Amino acid sequence: MQKLSLFAAVLVIAACETTTKREPIVVNYPVTEKVDTIDTYFGTEVKDSYRWLEDDRSTETEAWVKEQNATTFGYLDKIPFREDLKNRLEKLWNYEKLGSPFVEGDYTYFYKNNGLQNQYVVYRKKEGEEETIFLDPNTFSDDGTTSLMGLRFTKDGSKAAYLISEGGSDWRKGIVINTEDMEIVEDTLVDIKFSGVSWKGNDGFFYSSYDKPEGSELSAKTDQHKLYYHELGTPQSEDKLIFGGTPEEKHRYVQGYVSEDEGYLFISASTSTSGNKLFLKDLTRPDSDLVIILDDTDSDTYVIDNEGSKLFLVTNRDAPNKKIVVTDAANPTSDNWKDLIPETENVLTAGTGGGYFFTEYMVDAISKVLQYDYDGKLVREVQLPGVGSANGFGGKKDENEFYFSFTNYNTPGSSYKYNVETGEYKQYWKPEIDFNPEDYESNQVFYNSKDGTKIPMIITHKKGVELNGKNPTILYGYGGFNISLTPSFSIVNAVWMEQGGIYAVPNLRGGGEYGKKWHIAGTKLQKQNVFDDFIAAAEYLIDKNYTSKEYLAIRGGSNGGLLVGATMTQRPDLMQVALPAVGVLDMLRYHTFTAGAGWAYDYGTSEDDEEMFNYIKGYSPVHNVKEGTEYPATLVTTGDHDDRVVPAHSFKFAAELQEKQTGDNPTLIRIETNAGHGAGTPVSKTIEQYADIFGFTLFNMGFGKLPNQAVLKEIKG
Repeated sequence: MQKLSLFAAVLVIAACETTTKREPIVVNYPVTEKVDTIDTYFGTEVKDSYRWLEDDRSTETEAWVKEQNATTFGYLDKIPFREDLKNRLEKLWNYEKLGSPFVEGDYTYFYKNNGLQNQYVVYRKKEGEEETIFLDPNTFSDDGTTSLMGLRFTKDGSKAAYLISEGGSDWRKGIVINTEDMEIVEDTLVDIKFSGVSWKGNDGFFYSSYDKPEGSELSAKTDQHKLYYHELGTPQSEDKLIFGGTPEEKHRYVQGYVSEDEGYLFISASTSTSGNKLFLKDLTRPDSDLVIILDDTDSDTYVIDNEGSKLFLVTNRDAPNKKIVVTDAANPTSDNWKDLIPETENVLTAGTGGGYFFTEYMVDAISKVLQYDYDGKLVREVQLPGVGSANGFGGKKDENEFYFSFTNYNTPGSSYKYNVETGEYKQYWKPEIDFNPEDYESNQVFYNSKDGTKIPMIITHKKGVELNGKNPTILYGYGGFNISLTPSFSIVNAVWMEQGGIYAVPNLRGGGEYGKKWHIAGTKLQKQNVFDDFIAAAEYLIDKNYTSKEYLAIRGGSNGGLLVGATMTQRPDLMQVALPAVGVLDMLRYHTFTAGAGWAYDYGTSEDDEEMFNYIKGYSPVHNVKEGTEYPATLVTTGDHDDRVVPAHSFKFAAELQEKQTGDNPTLIRIETNAGHGAGTPVSKTIEQYADIFGFTLFNMGFGKLPNQAVLKEIKG
């Protein structure tokens, strides 16, 4: 398909007085060369015409990216209210944002953004003194694309190691400084990936990485994670290998963390994104051996704290919703565990602070927090500021106060100072933002999926919205990897709702909202449940007259990009706009790139057996774009430096859509340069991205100008 007229006739939306007639936009798609590659799976041949786009280092791929971006931005430039959206996003974004403070040594540290800074700045202050800048990532690069991705202090606060990401890559560099004079201690460490830093005293720290891959650093397979110890003052080439790298078993994710009393090193080793082995090493004895806590990957288990040799662990072993158990380091295996805080009907997330456990439970994806002592006795339920999500319940053992945050879909996040002994807290900081939460409402509903399973969904919008089927609506989902979508405020969603938009988030199977069983119900040969849950959410919104097909957009990123791709190829009649972001879209080959093989717990792979191959091929978005089908208006988004879900997924999906799309809806791809999977993206780029996404969405719903004229006047006024 080489040329397309966006509308054969001008669409007029009678329900919205601000909608105007528009000129159709003509799209001339670049020609994407087809070079047929044939793969054979269990006797079935599968054609892969755009395999060449997987080579992220080739001049041909580079030229294709430039041509596609020229086409996409040529289209977006013609949307009449795109600049108005950008201006409104900038205006609403421009307020001071403050992270919860934390104490290290003699200083209190906190992250702050004065409004439109590309990256948050780390400040610090001593009691009675003025705050000063500690680290300013905005100075790391001219364009703001180098970000701070980790900061860890020694126990006495005298040294810190921080990690940086360049261009959004998951590969990190590590820099060590003396905190008092800010002097850099030694040469920069390189090639750190999927890792934090955990100090052992003041002399060194543990970190994890992969061997540098052969071929492209951004897309080549990496599946042997290793834990190292770096001693200050020695070259990185001499770092000691602590765990991993044995050829007989691939541990794709290895993490080491030191106990707060610095008596133990705990090592978690996983072959996939779910389940881990667990080991300990006594750091008080230099020659101590690794001791096995768990030697299988049948559970997700970690040590949350210790009192001497007494270990406290959070686990879902024989407890799908998780519990806290206690054991002794001398005999730490699971047959010696004793329940301390038993499993409940709600999913547990646990933290520690001031000598107490804080257990956060998800009750239909909404936070409930309980405080326990170390004997497992309930101290109190923390009465939260409202209905939403609480985060940050935890601190050091010797601190009797710490800070937590609270937010929901229509309430910007605020922070609170909590006293562990009295249970009292007071608001520490509240944002001054040009947005009134009282004008909006969030309601949780429950609907039935295809198989009758009850699914929760939170729907947020302006108060007084008329349910006439003509409200622009974004349905956002994820549904995978045991990840839970809980209520949180977003500036971009606030701008969407200002325009009369509805924002709906269902808690799909595959997530972690109802524990391990809920997760498993959306994996491997049950993955279709996730898509069915999402489709049923869209049907609910239409049936209840929140919106209609003409005003519905579906959006999701990463695994959520797969969700959007599968939904739009299975039910292209259900929505007007599709917005798959950094999606896993070629399901037959996802495991051949970077750390993708670790996702097999959720997906299975095309190489497992014939049944799994056929099942995956049946929903893989790249393989289910059909000739002669009218797909919704689609804006695929990705980053050229995404080394987690490589951009080839999005490239191939966009090429298939452009080749096979029938009808007038555009199928475009927006490729952010010098950007990765999303973390650390500069504010300026994020604002531009969402101005484009929302502009594309509203324009393809038939809007000729912003629906909310009052906001438009304010922007121009």
